Order: sequence, then C-alpha cells, then structure tokens
Amino acid sequence: MSSAPPRRDVVVLGSTGSIGTQALDIVRAHPDRFRVVGLAAGGGRPDLFAAQVAEFAPRLHGTGEQAAIEAASLPCDVVLTGITGAVGLRPTLAALEAGSTLALANKESLIIGGPLVKAVAAPGRIVPVDSEHSAIAQSLLAGDRGEVRRLVLTASGGPFRGRGRADLARVTPAQALAHPNFAMGPVITTNSATLVNKGLEVIEAHLLFDVPYDRIDVVVHPQQYIHSMVEFVDGAVVAQLGLPTMAVPIALGMGWPHRVPDVETPIDWTRAADWRFEPVDDAAFPAITLARQAGTRGGTAPAVYNAANEECVAAFHAGRLPFPGIVDTVGEVLAAHDVGSEAALTLDDVLAADAWARRHAHQLIPS
Repeated sequence: MSSAPPRRDVVVLGSTGSIGTQALDIVRAHPDRFRVVGLAAGGGRPDLFAAQVAEFAPRLHGTGEQAAIEAASLPCDVVLTGITGAVGLRPTLAALEAGSTLALANKESLIIGGPLVKAVAAPGRIVPVDSEHSAIAQSLLAGDRGEVRRLVLTASGGPFRGRGRADLARVTPAQALAHPNFAMGPVITTNSATLVNKGLEVIEAHLLFDVPYDRIDVVVHPQQYIHSMVEFVDGAVVAQLGLPTMAVPIALGMGWPHRVPDVETPIDWTRAADWRFEPVDDAAFPAITLARQAGTRGGTAPAVYNAANEECVAAFHAGRLPFPGIVDTVGEVLAAHDVGSEAALTLDDVLAADAWARRHAHQLIPS
C-alpha cells in the first residue's frame, strides 16, 4: 500500500469567493494534506476574510491585487487562483515565476496572457481547476497525447437554453444570475448564461492541451454529470463523471496528481436518470464562435474579448445593455481591434489591449 502524500503548503487567492471558500473547506477537512500559508481576497467581504485569517493564521495575507501578487510569490507547493477576471494575470505570473504549482481557476489569466503564462510555466506546473478542463486532464491519462482526436467540452446551456434570440432581449439581470446547477459570482454566472464562459473555456483548452481549435467541440449537456470528454483516434471516448459541483476539481487541483478522499458524494447509480446532449444554438448564443475567432487571431485578441465582456456584463447589470447586447458589443470591439505585429507578446501589450478594449466598449455602450 502506498504511503500518504506529503502535506502541501497552499496559497489561496480569492479566498472569500466561491472557489476560495470551497478550497478552505477542503483544507479544513484534511489538515494532514494541506496547510494554508497565504491568503488574498478582493476586499468585498472583510468580515469573512478576517475570520479566515484568524482561523488559518497564514504567513502572509491581504486584500487587493498587490497583496495577491505578494501571496502568490510566497515559497509554497501550490497557489490556487480563485480570482475572477483579468486582474488575476500578474498573480498567476508571480506564482509560476516562484516555481509553485498553479491550481488554475482564474481562466482569464491564461486566456489573456497565453504565451506569457506558458513561457514561465515549467511542464506540469499548471493544473486546471475548471471542472471541464480538470475532466479533460483526467481523461487524457487514458491514452497517449498523440492518440487524441478531439476534446469535447460540455455546457449546461445556462438558464436560457432553448430560447431564441428575440426572447433573450427580455432577459433581466436577476434571471441571468439563476444558474441551474452552480452557485457562482455575478460575472461567471452571467458568462455562463451568455455562453461567454464556454467560449473562454475553448481558448483555455487550446492553450492547456495544445489541441487545435477545429478539434475542440462544445456540446450542451444540461445535467452536467459528464464534465467533459476526450475522443481518441480509435473511436473510444473517455469522460469524467460526477455531481455538478466543484469539490473534486478544486481538491484535485491542490493535490494533483493525488486524489483527496471523500470530498464529494459519488453518483447514486441505483436511481434512474436521463442525460441529454444537444448542439449549441450558435445563432442565439454566438459567444463561442466569437471566442474561436479571437483565439485563432491570437496575440491580444483574447485579452480584448475578455476585457470587453467584463465591461459589457457590468453594463448589463447596470441596465445599460440588453442581454444580447453583451456579446454583440464584444463582437464590435473585437472587430475594431488591431492585433498588431507577429512580434512576441509582452505584458505591456496585454495590459494596453485590455485597457483599450474597456475604453472602446464604453464608447459603444449607451450612457
């Protein structure tokens, strides 16, 4: 019988958010496996953050981007990035430059920083925490990378699955936040409703697994028990199944390649259930097609896609954009963007493109 894995020192960024609080639940339940040495949060929930600091007594803690960078730079085994948005890029780079394993829940940092992030990441140092990419990483263990035919990302379809574009114009912010399966923050939940989140995940899958965009598919699976799949050249399809929660991907991100016992209840196979699969309605939900275009253009285009979307989501919740206007405006911003030369991407390039996209989105959004 193999011995238990050694205890790992963990830094949690975004500790008061959905991913961060679940990660700390896992640490709390498995003190023999994990020890918190750093905490950082956005500052929106000061009472909860103070309680976390008091409980876990990390070596370093603080709120804001600079605190996240400093915490990510700590000597440790794993940095879990549960931050939402482009603000996660610098902490992601700091963690990788420090030589830590990156448990990546902040997909935006990889998407907008692409080549920058991969350039500083040693092989095997990025472990995906998104449930879809965690499922792919697990499924890839069933064969050689050269035997992979395609990746299949599953999507719930969000709360508006089956609705036509005209009907989507009447969607309210409260309705957009009613995700059928997951409880997440407002940006990610809205992105799931527009399918922008799935578009971002297509770019993330390309960057994580070096699979071309034309071999990355998306299928709607409303029940979300199949988290994603890998199709191999012999026709075999290997999938990772589990309840539609984030516990397993988070625990596996912190413990990879070792599993943490009893973090989730297994599926009850004695109960009858129907699982459905449907194609994505690209006419009603064009976000995935737009993300493929941004990813294929490369350079700063993914950063523009992400930044424009963040601004448009905020405008939608402020009552300044209709629901379909989120992705429509992102498309306008992306069409106006000049990716530039083929020269190596720099951090300044990414930050400049991010700022330009936000300004241009504001110009297009009605005041």
